[in-house]
Amino acid sequence: MANSSVQPNSAVDEKIDIFAQDANNIWLEQGFKWLVRSFALLVVIMFLWMVYIIFQEAKPAVDKFGLGFLWSQEWDIGEGLYGALPYVYGTIVSSFLAIIIAVPVGLAIALVTSEDFFPSYLRSPVAFIVELIAAIPSVIIGLWGVFVLIPLLIPPQTWLSENLNSIPLFNTELPSGDNLLTAGIILAIMILPTMAAISRDVLLVVPKQYRTGSMALGATRWETIFRVLLPTGFSGIVGATMLALGRALGETIAVTMVIGNSEFISASLLDASYTIPAVLANEFAEAENSLHTAALTYLALILFFITLAVNIGAVVLVQVLNRNKK
Repeated sequence: MANSSVQPNSAVDEKIDIFAQDANNIWLEQGFKWLVRSFALLVVIMFLWMVYIIFQEAKPAVDKFGLGFLWSQEWDIGEGLYGALPYVYGTIVSSFLAIIIAVPVGLAIALVTSEDFFPSYLRSPVAFIVELIAAIPSVIIGLWGVFVLIPLLIPPQTWLSENLNSIPLFNTELPSGDNLLTAGIILAIMILPTMAAISRDVLLVVPKQYRTGSMALGATRWETIFRVLLPTGFSGIVGATMLALGRALGETIAVTMVIGNSEFISASLLDASYTIPAVLANEFAEAENSLHTAALTYLALILFFITLAVNIGAVVLVQVLNRNKK
């Protein structure tokens, strides 16, 4: 009796290379590979070129002031004395104020628009409206801050200075409204779309089985959110926070219009301050001499490394958190 079993197709070879290319397509394939590699290499070259150009322009100030530029508080153009500390302080404090405000608000918006707190026909429009804030030019937000936000904040800031002046953070007499606290609020509004949108996307990709499984075990909605959803998406939320912080560190026009532009360092959030982007916007075009230009470029170099450190820190932190989950 003949063997009725089906024999494998003799034309199929187990050693066949499924990635093999015929003679007509091999050059197109190789050309495409080199094209995309060239684009990637071009980005790296542009990055290094930018660092080189900024460093070369800042070199006269780097040679004269050295690392002492970082903690010097003097900024006297006539005397040729320059220091970065007031601007670094204002940049970092205003940015962290923005993060303190934007992270809880952004997470709240992400939760509301990713869970079923709202009907389905409202969740997407609410998320879209929040993301639209990112499309508003910063100068418009700055004008809104000058004409609307500052008048609204003067009464509560005055109350803080009168009733909590024993606390260094509010030890300012008659706050004018254009200060670190106002700048932090403006920055929080500007980075809110980044924080909310990325956090929402992170929460949406959490498997539904996590939610249903948690509730099936008797957890409440809030227990599910705080013990399951947020821990699961924590690395993504950290990444969103770091991206928002990077945006806050580099914001210029809106902050310049509401921070008061004072070169003095004060522990009070109700005092005027200054940021690196603000001083670059105000003085670079009217720099009086080459040393002044070099000092401003030195500030730009410092800001560059601060933002670079934030982004590198974010990548490392996310990788560590992902590794700890495994």
